[in-house]
Amino acid sequence: MLILSRKLGESIVIDGHIFVTVMRVDGDVVKLGIAAPTAVPVHRKEVYEEIQRSNEQALTKQSTPLPKLAAMKKSVLPKTNFATPNALRPSVQ
Repeated sequence: MLILSRKLGESIVIDGHIFVTVMRVDGDVVKLGIAAPTAVPVHRKEVYEEIQRSNEQALTKQSTPLPKLAAMKKSVLPKTNFATPNALRPSVQ
């Protein structure tokens, strides 16, 4: 692990296109600003770990297959009477 010291407003550069800047220091909390290309995902560690767990569960979860639908015969389908647009309009008197 590389350990660096940075002061407020100072930055580090990762791989020439990811910039991490110390934005604010409040007691023992350090606020970092991260500028990275949109193709590079940036997450807090706990969020990243949850994403990894969810992905692992999705890969290993055995899902029950959906039942096959029975083919319907034409005679089983209900007959419908479609009203014309004029039949749907209220009469004006």
